[in-house]
Amino acid sequence: MRNLNKDITNKFIPSFDLTGQIRLLQNQLTDCYCKVLSNGSFILDKNVKEFECSISKLCQVDYGIGVASGSDALYLSLIGCGIAPGDEVITTPFTFIATANSITRAGAKPVFVDIDTKTWNINPELIEEKITSKTKAIMPVHLYGCPCKMDSIVSIAKKYKLKIIEDSAQAIGSKYQDKSIGSFGDTGCFSFYPTKNLGAFGDGGMIVTNDSKIAEKLLLLRSNGAKIKYYHDILGFNSRLDELQASILNVKLKYLNQWTVKRRNIAKLYNELLYPRIIDGKLPIQLPIEPENAYHVYHQYTIQAMDRNKLKSYLEQAGIGSTIYYPKPVHLQRAYIQLNYKLCDFPVTERACNEVLSLPMFPELTEDEAIRVANSIISFYAQ
Repeated sequence: MRNLNKDITNKFIPSFDLTGQIRLLQNQLTDCYCKVLSNGSFILDKNVKEFECSISKLCQVDYGIGVASGSDALYLSLIGCGIAPGDEVITTPFTFIATANSITRAGAKPVFVDIDTKTWNINPELIEEKITSKTKAIMPVHLYGCPCKMDSIVSIAKKYKLKIIEDSAQAIGSKYQDKSIGSFGDTGCFSFYPTKNLGAFGDGGMIVTNDSKIAEKLLLLRSNGAKIKYYHDILGFNSRLDELQASILNVKLKYLNQWTVKRRNIAKLYNELLYPRIIDGKLPIQLPIEPENAYHVYHQYTIQAMDRNKLKSYLEQAGIGSTIYYPKPVHLQRAYIQLNYKLCDFPVTERACNEVLSLPMFPELTEDEAIRVANSIISFYAQ
């Protein structure tokens, strides 16, 4: 095991921590807040426009539409893509429930496909068998910041004339085949919840697209169906990214690339510390992978571990935080009992829910802290 600084041995290591980032940016964030307050304009003004332009440029697309949350980004995308009651949308059961909820809110039915054993993303090889005459879209989820196999998904969508709505909530900045995640589908949807790689001080979301007609409809949908105030062309919603959140995100966006590099370096260190023990047969865990032609942004560094719950408790006793994303698959949630799914319908997903554990991962995590996390995992299995 790697030695570490003795000063770190008793310090609690959280699963996620924003305090260091806030200290670094406090003056800039205070300044941007004060400018918004003095300007007195809080809805869809210059900060939102600047952020929309920056995200569309980052994602290599033509349009960015700021909305109230990542969940709304998914829901409005479905409506914008013409998904209607009675339609079916294929997605993964191994995700945050907001993915499936957006489909249900649109009046459509979520149809689940099991996941790949290595990436924990939707398995493209299983998609076609779930397509019916009612299928209108595929909603892949780039889980933990790991890109889905988008070439296969795009090929299937073209073959069956299906829309693609990318749930990119955890994957801002990630790429597949040198193309930005969010730019493969008819729309790409991002979340700026505070714990995301690029997080606001509250909720916030973004939809990106290259389709001018979809973009035009989304602009109407987010503002109660109105292009001009008080003149409503369609039934819409109130879902707008506000100026205060956009101003914060404009500041933080400048640091996203270097934060991503730090996350990747932490992941590399975890791999270097743990992988040799796996090869030696001393660690019954599976590490996250970076698929070929992919750029993983490590929103989470998630392992799949034997005796996961005991390991989690052991880490807590050692002063190390960890989180389970997600302990129960969507198809077995009580909220979706009406879909009549049952235990063992998606065995890879169900095993993952019983075994995955996300280790501390944030840009300010130090090398000594990462070493302590890895050493604690090694010590647990050495017992």
